[in-house]
Amino acid sequence: MRKLVYVVLTSLAVALAGCVTINVYFPEAAAQKAADQFIGNVLDDAGQTVSPQPQKPAADEHGQPPSAMLLDLLVPAAYAADTPDIRIQNSTTEAISGRTHARFQGALGALLDSGAVGFTNDGMVAVRDATKIPLDQRAQANATVADENRDRAALYREIARANNHPEWEAQIRATFAKGWIEKARAGWYYQDAAGAWQKK
Repeated sequence: MRKLVYVVLTSLAVALAGCVTINVYFPEAAAQKAADQFIGNVLDDAGQTVSPQPQKPAADEHGQPPSAMLLDLLVPAAYAADTPDIRIQNSTTEAISGRTHARFQGALGALLDSGAVGFTNDGMVAVRDATKIPLDQRAQANATVADENRDRAALYREIARANNHPEWEAQIRATFAKGWIEKARAGWYYQDAAGAWQKK
């Protein structure tokens, strides 16, 4: 009986450690927080409504949630200490932020306000309705969209590279895609998961 209990507990510990490794590997919450900060700065969204943050679970007398004690047993302290955080501020990302902010204050902001351009579900922007752009301004609008997408692709790649995890690029892009859509202003368009355009 004792041997059976040992086998069951060992199997459970291995299974739980495998599940934890997925969450520890890519710090999704930290990535979302970093994306929200970057997007908020770019959109200069003072006065926008902020989504309520989920409440943290109750903590024990040491300030740790009950699940943390179990995780301490399953995940070695050295591995947990190596849990990555997302860094997004360096000279490259600051330059991208400045250019993107200027576009939102100018041509890109006007295109989004008119409904001609919207946020795609893959973290980019696209012309949604070219008829809303005067014919003599379409080439400039396309150039603005191309410049924005070039900077966004560079941003996602740079954040992954700066965090020494180039394989995170797709996850960072997905995190930012969600953030751009959540922070879109009323009246702006975005693509849902199926690629259909929706108005915020």
